[in-house]
Amino acid sequence: MYSIGDLSRQTGVKVPTIRFYEEKGLLAKPYRTAGNQRRYDETALKRLQFIRHSRDLGLPLPDVEALLSLEGAQGADLDHVHEIADRQLTELRNRITLLRSLEAELERITAACDGTHDHVCEVLNAFGDHSKCLGSH
Repeated sequence: MYSIGDLSRQTGVKVPTIRFYEEKGLLAKPYRTAGNQRRYDETALKRLQFIRHSRDLGLPLPDVEALLSLEGAQGADLDHVHEIADRQLTELRNRITLLRSLEAELERITAACDGTHDHVCEVLNAFGDHSKCLGSH
């Protein structure tokens, strides 16, 4: 059995977040000792590791909940798992595209200033005026 602190150290999930996951129903309410301390079993540890890794992969909580609800599912029920993974991959690729666009724009903006301070800074102007950007972001 693990205390909440042990569970936190084992998974890297902060104690308040573990409590939050309990409140949301992602983790089962743990056994409580006579002193009212939480005690978690190996199943809770593995479930929290699953939640942590899913969140590290960028999945929003509703998707994590959906994946957890499919535990033990078989056949066509697992199609939803693939839908979630495909949607996450698409969203990630969209964010990467946006970040590359922002990177290019920031490179262009930073190159607009010669580094001397005897005139109005074009970098500062660009941050304050979206019309100076080449594209939308």
